Amino acid sequence: MSNMSNEINEEKEVSKMLKVLNWAYNTVETGFTGFDSVEGLAKSYGNNGENPIDQVNSLIRWQNTKAGTSGFIAGLGGLITMPVTIPANFASVLLIQIRMIAAIAYIGGYDLKDDQVKTLVYVSLCGSAAKEILKNAGIQLGTKLTVSMIQKYLTAEILKQINKAVGFRLITKAGSTGVINVGKAVPLIGGLIGGSFDLFTTNIIGNTARDIFIVGNHSIK
Repeated sequence: MSNMSNEINEEKEVSKMLKVLNWAYNTVETGFTGFDSVEGLAKSYGNNGENPIDQVNSLIRWQNTKAGTSGFIAGLGGLITMPVTIPANFASVLLIQIRMIAAIAYIGGYDLKDDQVKTLVYVSLCGSAAKEILKNAGIQLGTKLTVSMIQKYLTAEILKQINKAVGFRLITKAGSTGVINVGKAVPLIGGLIGGSFDLFTTNIIGNTARDIFIVGNHSIK
């Protein structure tokens, strides 16, 4: 009975996390107070004639340094109704990281309305664990983690499986046992504690997104 109860709780927490991810994705796609839409952000890095890889590297550098300030967190107050109750610092790091990843996908020429693209944005949040999640879903990866390599495997059922794995990963990453509450998940996604933004983690996430959406899909000049 205890195992069954744990599984039910796990399913509930994963469902909450996926609601939060979908909320964040929809929010950054259209933009919010003080922040351009994903398209606007991507275009601000795409008008200088640089190679897409250079554009994305520049985007990652600036997103690492601009985001996660106390002003950004304070600006979230009353922003929108969230699907579940989560701390402002958790919401802020999630928004800035998903916004960065989605902008990278946009620069790579991908449709943000596509469910496959959305799932790969979520996978990118897992950073170095992205390959493990995809392999566990039965996706055979080569030496490069690219959309063209992954897409042929992404059936509707596998998308659900990957989304669930991402949700579980983001909830349980910091704990060795059990399912922790979404409200305690701040260290899992971005290491944002008390307004201190973890640049190292966000950089890994940005690099993962670059590998998936840009590297291997565009040649380097």
